[in-house]
Amino acid sequence: MNQKNKLKIFNDPIYGFISVPNEEIFQIIEHPFFQRLRRITQMGLSYLVYPGAHHTRFHHALGCLHLMQKAVQVLRSKNVSISSAEEDALYKTILLHDIGHGPFSHALEYQIVKNVTHEQLSVHFMEYLNHEFNGSLTLAIKIFKGIYHRPFMLELVSSQLDMDRLDYLKRDSFYTGVAEGNINSQRLITMLNVVDDRLVVEEKGLYSVENFLSGRRLMYWQVYLHKTGIGAEHLLQSVVRRIVELRTAGTDVNLPTKLAYFFDHEYYDFGLNGQDLKRFAGLDDADLLTALKLGAGHPDFVLSELCNMLLNRQLLKIKFSRQPVPEDKVNKKKSKLQKKYGLSDHEASYFVFTGAISNLAYAKAKPIMILTKKGKLVELIKAGKEDSFKALLKPVTKYYCCYPKIQD
Repeated sequence: MNQKNKLKIFNDPIYGFISVPNEEIFQIIEHPFFQRLRRITQMGLSYLVYPGAHHTRFHHALGCLHLMQKAVQVLRSKNVSISSAEEDALYKTILLHDIGHGPFSHALEYQIVKNVTHEQLSVHFMEYLNHEFNGSLTLAIKIFKGIYHRPFMLELVSSQLDMDRLDYLKRDSFYTGVAEGNINSQRLITMLNVVDDRLVVEEKGLYSVENFLSGRRLMYWQVYLHKTGIGAEHLLQSVVRRIVELRTAGTDVNLPTKLAYFFDHEYYDFGLNGQDLKRFAGLDDADLLTALKLGAGHPDFVLSELCNMLLNRQLLKIKFSRQPVPEDKVNKKKSKLQKKYGLSDHEASYFVFTGAISNLAYAKAKPIMILTKKGKLVELIKAGKEDSFKALLKPVTKYYCCYPKIQD
């Protein structure tokens, strides 16, 4: 069916009504490539920790579009020159910045399509759509690739204070119920300005930026790096690894056709003439869930156990520590598991393993610049003289060990 749909407004639980700027952007939203984002969860497996976190990349992309419209309005009100062509390109760039995400978003980055980031896949999708929409995304692609001569436009899409982060923190806070991420995105956008084609924040927005960075740091510890979520993501990655291992060894593993293709190939052609982009566009969370349900009945103990643990939320226990976990502790847990189930050391390593996570609130290498009342540009940490600002620079690393609960 190709009926022209006149709907130009989406009702969003965060911002209320989100308007679509023009007919062509609405057509991009209607495109099957973009509609696929309705079937990709924004937060991977976080719903196993926060039951409400079932929102999608589609939600997020529309929220980013809304914030970008606000940012353009604010900057123009401060006499920042943004042409209608640049405005259109900014909307298309932010709308499509995450279109390259695969099933369960970051949880399976590099796992299904090896050595290709979701950003690279987003570029492939944008180039394909550019061909389909008669070159109207050319400027958007330049901005996204960082080759447009006005850097602040990319900074609105990807920086330490971009529309992407402003939306996902507020949105993820809403759907998880974790209040720390409920930042005042409208206030932050109102404080934005542009100097020498670089994005800056006016001095009166200094503490709003600190609240934003602190909120983001807390959201990472409480939500994105939650130990149960980390354990669940490891299990999902282990399922993918085991499927590839079994199929490589010649063991039959029943899979959805589109997913099997990516497990059986190492090199892909995502160009306009290749079919792999369309194949990838056919993948979503449902394919992985189907693979889990099929794998749950597989004769291989490791695969069936991993799948059942995820499906029934019987997850691994995970313990954090300040120091790397001693190898003898890991081996002890492994040997217990090997004796109980008759597993090899390699098979046991699917259930007992270690890792580390780090969290840095503010990366000084990509500074946020503050525009003082006197018109000078000062780097954020120097502008904020309190110790709380300096604390944002300290990276925190935690080490962990995962193992089955049966060992307690």
